[in-house]
Parts: sequence; structure tokens; C-alpha cells
Amino acid sequence: MEQGKSQMDIRFSRHAKRQMKWRDISEQEARDTLLSPEKVEDSIKNRMNAFKHIGDKWLKVTFKEDDKRVLIITAIDRNK
Repeated sequence: MEQGKSQMDIRFSRHAKRQMKWRDISEQEARDTLLSPEKVEDSIKNRMNAFKHIGDKWLKVTFKEDDKRVLIITAIDRNK
């Protein structure tokens, strides 16, 4: 994410919330991954993937960004 984006409105899709609950990923962990990723890659459908190590997790957060907000589409722990 570009610098200054930390002030942006971050929302979670229903799918993301369900997947995060099943995968034991907190909203804060997903936000941390989004706001200070170790790596960012392009994804499909104008989406991006942010990656970050948090504890023993290697999180991947898929998101879509526009001028007003960031929508987190899903999050997974790549170590599982």
C-alpha cells in the first residue's frame, strides 16, 4: 500500500471474516499485514496480495483498493 494509506477505511468482506475465523487470523493481524507487508504481489481481478510473518504465521491477505477504501477479500496462513 502507498504511504499515507494507513488512514484509509479498511473493510472486511463476509468471506474474509469467515475464512479468518476458521483459520484463526485476527482482524488486527490482517490489518498489520496490509499496512506493513514484507512483500506485495499483483493478483487476479485488479486485486493485490500482501504477505507478512506474524509469529509463526506467514499471512497472505488478498485485497482490493479504490480511492475511498480497502476491501480485504480473504486471508490465509500459508504455513498451514
